[in-house]
Order: sequence, then structure tokens, then C-alpha cells
Amino acid sequence: MFVTTFYGMILGFQSRRQSLCRVYPWRVLFIMAVFSILKTNAQIRYSVPEEMKKGSLIGNIAHDLGLDVQRLRSGLARIVSGDSTEYVELKTDKGILVVKDRIDREQLCAETTPCSFTFEVILDNPMELHHVTVEILDVNDHSPTFARSDINLEISESAAPGARFLLGSADDPDVGVNALQNYVMSNNNNFVLKQHSRPDGVKYAEMVLQKPLDREQHPRLSLILTAVDGGNPQKSGNMKIEVTVLDVNDNAPVFNQSIYRAIIAENAPKGTYITTVNASDADSGSNSFISYSFANLKGNINYVFEIDEKTGVLTLSGVLDYEKAKKYEIGIEAKDQGGLGDSAKVVVEVIDVNDNAPVISVMSFSSPVTEDATVGTTIAIFSVKDVDAGDNGHVECTIGRNSPFKLQSSLRNYYTLVTDAALDRERVAEYNITITATDSGSPALSSQKTLNLKVSDVNDNPPRFQKSVYTAFITENNSPGLSIFTLSAKDDDWNQNARISYLLEDTSVGGSPVSSFISVNADSGVVHALRGFDYEQMKSVHVCVKAQDGGSPPLSTNVSLDIIIQDQNDNAPQVLYPVQTGASVVAEIVPRAADIGYLVTKVVAVDVDSGQNAWLSYKLQKAPDRALFEVGLQNGEIRTVRQVTDKDAVKQKLTVVVEDNGQPSRSAVVSINVAVADSFPEVLSEFTDFTHEKQYNDSLTFYLVLALAAVSFLFITCVVVIISVKIYRWRQSRFLYQSNLPVIPYYPPHYADTGVTGTLPHGYNYEVCMTTDSRKSDCKFSTLGGQSVLVVDPSFSQTMQRAMKENDFTEENVHSELQKPPNTDWRFPPNQRPGPSGAGARPEEAGAGAGVIAGTGPWPNPPTEAEQLQAMMAAANASEATATLGPRYNLQYGPDYRQNVYIPGSTATLTANPQQQVLQQALPPPQALTPTEVPKAAQTPASKKKPTKKDKK
Repeated sequence: MFVTTFYGMILGFQSRRQSLCRVYPWRVLFIMAVFSILKTNAQIRYSVPEEMKKGSLIGNIAHDLGLDVQRLRSGLARIVSGDSTEYVELKTDKGILVVKDRIDREQLCAETTPCSFTFEVILDNPMELHHVTVEILDVNDHSPTFARSDINLEISESAAPGARFLLGSADDPDVGVNALQNYVMSNNNNFVLKQHSRPDGVKYAEMVLQKPLDREQHPRLSLILTAVDGGNPQKSGNMKIEVTVLDVNDNAPVFNQSIYRAIIAENAPKGTYITTVNASDADSGSNSFISYSFANLKGNINYVFEIDEKTGVLTLSGVLDYEKAKKYEIGIEAKDQGGLGDSAKVVVEVIDVNDNAPVISVMSFSSPVTEDATVGTTIAIFSVKDVDAGDNGHVECTIGRNSPFKLQSSLRNYYTLVTDAALDRERVAEYNITITATDSGSPALSSQKTLNLKVSDVNDNPPRFQKSVYTAFITENNSPGLSIFTLSAKDDDWNQNARISYLLEDTSVGGSPVSSFISVNADSGVVHALRGFDYEQMKSVHVCVKAQDGGSPPLSTNVSLDIIIQDQNDNAPQVLYPVQTGASVVAEIVPRAADIGYLVTKVVAVDVDSGQNAWLSYKLQKAPDRALFEVGLQNGEIRTVRQVTDKDAVKQKLTVVVEDNGQPSRSAVVSINVAVADSFPEVLSEFTDFTHEKQYNDSLTFYLVLALAAVSFLFITCVVVIISVKIYRWRQSRFLYQSNLPVIPYYPPHYADTGVTGTLPHGYNYEVCMTTDSRKSDCKFSTLGGQSVLVVDPSFSQTMQRAMKENDFTEENVHSELQKPPNTDWRFPPNQRPGPSGAGARPEEAGAGAGVIAGTGPWPNPPTEAEQLQAMMAAANASEATATLGPRYNLQYGPDYRQNVYIPGSTATLTANPQQQVLQQALPPPQALTPTEVPKAAQTPASKKKPTKKDKK
């Protein structure tokens, strides 16, 4: 589809400041009709007048192409190809085309109409290509001009009326209405002006004699010929005509043909013959002498061609260019001496020659390109132009065969360079792509364009080690931080993708992480030892190191490093036999009848080192008689060298040195007692005089001291903890005694005694008035019948428990008869009972299998501190807290725990007063149990105890 925009011109009149001139400014009316726009190849056409100011609007290209301004900016819209980029400019921020430089239609197109130039607008991401054609409208900016400013004519006075005199033509570079329109001659009585047009449309003037001349009256005439164009404002050019009246010359020259044709190649050299024009004159003498000249100089004819005035030979004087002008039409005039003449036209056709090589214009080039680019990725877009015609302008483009690229063409003379194979930066980091454009002329011309394409790196190669397993050696007892080995990996990638970091894999050696033994420098790959190694404990260390590059995502390779620990002579030999002990004397007995070579004993020693460091040799260092004993160098056997005699002492103490073969060597010394005797009593009597040197084991002493210190520390810690607990409990008790909150004792439920269970069988009622220090309180204690009343006054210093022990309670049977079982309606559920949660199960909840009868059971657990605190808070909020302790409950839902109170520190149970007994009797009795055999209650810890004297009472 095409979008065509036409500009019309309207005339405006303006007459100010100048009285002799009229200025008609051009105003352009923009009318556009949009039919359809192809996204990838749209064509649009604008029309603008020439000589517009720089920055003048040509058109809103964004609107005409159906694009928004944001698309132009993001797509990097730009003007490419051709020489037209010097005339127009694309404003991507507004989406408009403006004039970049002065546009002269005559300079750009000469006589070619219509005059236009074409360029392309290209956008990226996605790539779009749009053709734009700008037509240049002519403006009347040139006045008609004559080849000569004056002309001299010699006319015979015998010239008959009607005689014609050629005046030539004026040249106006403008076209259309702005071109030359007519001629005007100044007023005179002899001549009239006539206007004619040649076949090529060029208008020329002809002066016709209307009235015979009279040389005697007017020997000379001065006329002015004015050429006028049709522009607005109108412009003109003048030529002065000087007419000299001569005698008779009545025959004008005549060409033998009106049109001459010639063909010439565009590469013809200067001076090349074209054709010869010929005219004849019937006059004789000087009146028949003819001169030839160009009738007009339109298109700079005189710079390209040359004519001989006398012979009429037309030759080439300039350079031809088929691409600029394909044909020339030359007007030739033939004049005699009297000014009579004739005109003819020479048509010169230029033949195209393949003299222009193709021109490659790169419009878009993407470099660098990632090596993981898919096949078919666009690398560059370029166009190829050859201004020659025909086959000379037909161009083909090629690139090298051994390259991973290819050319694609969707439009004529437009090519796309795309990838044809996978790229690998590690193999080829950059490509020099040479594009060759060759035309079809003979001989063919070609041009080349080289594109330097760089391939950017992608992290597609992991680090590589030369080996999969490396072995390093280190001598034991090394210093920490010692460099053991250097790991080196290579990565074929580049820059950050080739930056390798070395990481130690998490493995374990002997139950300990390998990172506690070995470290690896992340940058250099140097392996360091973090501690000293002991060959006797560890023979080798297996390390797994990961080499990881800095790409995203990173790639890695693992390598194994076996660190072999080499032995060092750091252990002295150890003597296994004879055992050295300081507690008793061990002696080897040699009979006096022993022969030479008698095996006395054998020193057995070992060395935990390895290799030559463990090779042991035995030497006799000290002996009372070196002539009697010797030690085997390799086996450590002690033998007699000579026969034992009676002169030899019974007591023989040998000192043997055991030495290894290390550098430096280490040794151990062992002392051996040898008794030369035939009987044991003799040996015993002799060896009682031995003085033994006590050898203390330093290691054993150290461990004993350490154990003693540990036991002492634990003992002191336990003492401190016990004292702290005691102090804490004492402070808690003091807090409870001295606080302002009422002290709420724990009220256990009312139980009936069915046996000797440790629970008192009687119920008591009490009224207590206590101070914050409950140890000094007034207590009123009463029984059911008012008997055994315990009165405590302020001077009472004994405890209640002691007082109760001193009294003989005889009313036990009475109270057992009066006490009633508790009403089941008074009981709280377990979560509402005072005291610890779940202290005891309700009898009805326990079921028959529990074997518990109502009113029986063990004492509940004592309350916790949290429950005591809750009870104190409840008592603080109670409405009555003066005479009766404990909260009041509705008798309909729970019991009054005042009837059965357990006083801490006492074994007595306080029961209710008579008034409360009456209230209890008024309540409905509990449901009777079924008359089944009541199982015995489970024994409590209190019931298991033997009855004491107090229980018997």
C-alpha cells in the first residue's frame, strides 16, 4: 500500500513597504489520505517547495506511518541510504520530518520533472523499513536570462516586410508556470515580435519586419527584448538589440534538415566527433557567408559540446554522465552576414557504460553478538545501489563460503545478513565478514564492504583441570598454614565467565570436617594445611575441591586431591620387654655352667615410625664386664660371649641402647638385671641389696592431679547450688509472711474415715483472726458441742501441733457419729477445686472399678505456688474477709470448705460449728450407694505406716 500526500499552493497578496514589487509567499496546504501501511515495507510521499528555511516542517511521518513517537525513539528511527540525508532530518522526539539544509530544485534535478529524492527510514526491535519520497516543487527563484546581454543586427534596408530576424531564446531554470512564458519588445514602428516554440518546448523570439526600413531616416535602431516568466511575483530578463540598417541581403540561410541525431557513449573522451550541421545561403559574396552557433545555452550546453562557427562540426568538449543526462537536445542557428538565419536541432543520445561500481550502504549492524545466538539471528541490514542502467545496474551480493553466515533478500537491492550456524567464541572470537557486490556489466565492476563482528562470551564452558586426581606430599609435624599444593584450572570463557574460584567440598576425615585440616585459597587455588599432621594417626587425606567460574549461572568441575603424609622420625623406640618397673626387681638368671652363646634374654622394642625411621639397632651401652655379654645388633638378643666363671659377680646390671635409623636418630635405654647363680636363694640374697631408683610416671601424676581438681570443683559447685536454693526458699517464705495479702490455707475436701488411713474422723469448725505474721495469731477453736475449745492468746507461744499432742481428745467417737458425708452437689468439678489440678478423682467419676467409697481416699497433693497465689487473689476480691477465711460459695453448687480445714504443720482437721451443721442437715442428703460389697480403699502412703503412739491415742 502507498500513502501519498499532496501539497497544494495558494496565492497570497502582500503589498507593503515596496511600491514596485509584489511578493507572493508560498503557503502549503497539507492533505493526506491513509489507505493502509505495511509494517515492514511502507511507502510515503511528500511534496514541499524548494528554498524552504532550515527546520521547516515537511510532514508528520509518525502520524502518516501509523506509529507513535515512543516507537520511533525505542526503535532508534533513522534515515539511511542515498545522498538525501543532507536535505532532511528526522525529529524522533516529535515524529516529524524537517528541512535540514537548503534545497535547490534546479541544482538537484536541473530540467527533470517532477523533481524528487528518495530515502529510507529504518526502525529496530522489530526491524521496519519505510520508503519516503520527497517531491520538490518549483519556486520562482530565477529570472529569465539571455545568453548575451546585447545583440547587433545588420539589416538591409531592402528587406521586405515579413522578413524574420531570430533573436534567440532566454533561459529560465525554473519549470512549469515559473518558467519562461513570453517575450515583450519595446515599441517601435518597424518590427513586431513573434514567439515560437521548438519541439523540445523551448520558446524563442523572432523579430518580423513590419514596415520597410529606411536607412536614410533611421540608420540605427535600439530595441529592448524582455523575457517574462509566469511566476508570482513575476520576474523578467532583458536583452538590448542594436539594429544597423544595411543594404540588400534578401536570402536567409537554410539547413538541409531540421533535426540531426547522434549517438555517443558516456565515456567518450573530449574532442570526440558527434555530427556536422549544414546550412546554405542563396546569396553570393559576403552575404552567403554563414556562421553557426548554439541557439540556447540551456543546461550548460556550451560546457559539454562545442560547434565550429564556420564548418558546423559538433564535438564533445566536456564529460558525459548517463546517470545525469540520458539525452541532449541542442539548438543550432545558422546566420549570414546580413543577420538572416535559420535554426535546427541536434539530438544527442548518450549510451550507458558500466562505469559505476555498486555502492554498499550498511543501515543496521549489531555487534557484538552473543555466541549462543540462534540460527537466523539478524546481524546486519544493508542496501546495494548501482546507478548504471540495465544489466550494468543489476547487482548480486555474496560473502565468504566458509563462514557461519548467509545473505537473505526480501526486497530488491536490500539484503539481510543472518547467522547460518552456531557460533563459538572460544573457537572464533571475531569475524571479518566481507560483503562483495558485483554488477552484471561487461566488464563487471564490484565493491566490497568488511564488517568486523565480535562474538560476546556466554558461560558455556566449565573450568577444566589437567587431571582428575592430583597427589601431593607433606611431611608430618608441619607448621599450620604451610602451602601443600597449588590447583590450577582453566576456563575457555572470557572475563567474568573465566574467573575461577576454588571451593573446598564438605567431606569428613576421621569424623571431623575436612575444613578443619585443609583450606583452599579461593582465588589462587593454593592448598594450605590448617594444622600439623601426625603420620602415626593419619596416613593420608582425601580432599575434593570444586572449581567454579563467575558466570551466571556458574559452572563447576570437581577434582580430587590425595594428600600423602610422609613419616618423620619424631618417635623414639619403645621397649616392650623387659618391662621397666620401679616396684620390684626383675632379674635374668644365668647359670654358671652356661656355655658361650647362652641366650640370657631378648630386648624387644618397637618404633611407631615407618620406613628406615623404624629400623632399630641394639647396642650395649654399659656393663660391669663387657667381655661377658653382647647384644645382637639387629635382634636385640643378649648372649654370653665367654664361659661363665666363679669369679664373675652374681649381680650384673646391663644397659642397652635401642636406636632407630632416622635422621636425626632417636633412642631408648633399658636396664637389665642379670644374676649369675645356680640357685634361687643365692639370687634372692644377692638382690635384696639392690637399690631401686623410683621412676615416677609424670603422665600418671598429671592425670591424678586433674581428677582431684575436677572432683573439688564439682563439690564446691554442689555446695553453692544447695546454699542458693536454701536462701531462695527462705526469701519466698519471708515474702509470704510479711505480705499484706491474706494467707489462705489449703482446704482439702471433707473425707469420712473408714479405716486407719491417716485422716482424722472428726470435723471441726473454726474462726480465725490472724495478722500478716500468722505465727502470732489469735485463734478460736471450737468443737461441735462446745467441748475441747482451744483458745490461743497473744502470749501463747506453742504451736498448734504441739498443743494438740499434749491434749487427750476423747470426743473422737462423738464427732464420728455427728459427721455427715459430704453432699455430692457441693463438689466442684476437678478444674474448680481448690488445690492442685487433678489432686484426686471424684468418686462418681472413678466408677465402681476404682474401688473408692464416697468420703474416703488419700490426702490430696499440696497446692503449688501458682495455686496458692490464685487463692490469695480470690480472697482479696472476696466480699467477706474478716471473720471467716476462704471464699463463700453458693451451697447449691459447692461445699463450704470452712467445715473441714487442714492447717499446715498440724495433723488436726477443723470441722464446722453447730450452726453450719444445722445448715448441712437442711440440705438434701446425697444419693445412697447401692448395697453392694464395698471394696477396700487403696492404701495410701499414710495408711501403710505402722500406727504410732499418737495414732493409738
